[in-house]
Amino acid sequence: MAVKLTTLSQITPSRVLRVASATLVSLSLWASPSLAKDPFRTTNARQIGDRTEAAFKALFEQGNYKKADSFAQKADPRDPLTQALRASLAYINWDGEKDEAKKSAQLEVFKTYATQTREAAADMVSKDPLRGNLYQAVGHFLESAYIFSKDGTVKGTPRALGEIQQAFKYLDNAEKIDSSDPELNLLRGYIDLFVSLNLPFSSPTDAINRLDKYATPRYLAHRGIALGYRDLNQQAKALAAVDSALKVTPNNPDVLYLKAQILVRQGDNRGSIAYFNQALTKQEQLPPGLVRQINRERDRAQSRLGNAGQ
Repeated sequence: MAVKLTTLSQITPSRVLRVASATLVSLSLWASPSLAKDPFRTTNARQIGDRTEAAFKALFEQGNYKKADSFAQKADPRDPLTQALRASLAYINWDGEKDEAKKSAQLEVFKTYATQTREAAADMVSKDPLRGNLYQAVGHFLESAYIFSKDGTVKGTPRALGEIQQAFKYLDNAEKIDSSDPELNLLRGYIDLFVSLNLPFSSPTDAINRLDKYATPRYLAHRGIALGYRDLNQQAKALAAVDSALKVTPNNPDVLYLKAQILVRQGDNRGSIAYFNQALTKQEQLPPGLVRQINRERDRAQSRLGNAGQ
């Protein structure tokens, strides 16, 4: 996919970081629930290490960032999924850090894991070309996010744009290998969705349809669909999708928080507060920056409720 130079003014660090973060979520779906099963394929199942699997489940099923980080740090560093999980957690820590010196140091940690994701993926290509290309794509996305964060939009754009172009090249390579692969369709659905919502390079409707029709596991597909409809301001569809995700992961604070946001956009401040509060009951397992953000949004909903005299 070629990146149009006329859209450079719309590329910002926050937008690329949102794409990169979503990409990490997508890539992290590659973890199988057990060594004997693959949630995407009935044949040619992939296997990962126990600790990498545990990190995935802690982060995306339970929303337990601290436990996920503990498992990820002990997982096999040769596995690009391990490095992608580490990068994801480093990015979250960077985003929520207030101290400028610590924030700068955390950004370099993020960069290290982003590069190691790409390098480990290159080593995987000879054994698993599909997944090797997919992981190289995410590594380039992450490195573009680092460039924008480090150098800013004006200075960083030429280099970052090159990384984005490389990422799409590897995604296209993976699709040429097997366009029907369910894992590829889940990853591409997430990436295309967030790219389309933050950079004008693809269609959000096509991405949502891909997630809806082909993506598994279903609770993460529904979560992506809910995010897409939320940002497209189609809140009734977003609510239906997030409720489907909650049926499978009812105690995940990330999903509870997402439902609260959707209710706010529907004008249901009273209903949203209950879900903000449910998410905050799990605050001991969340990063401090995320806890602060949930508290801010809950307080704003409470203020709107008071001002309306409800």
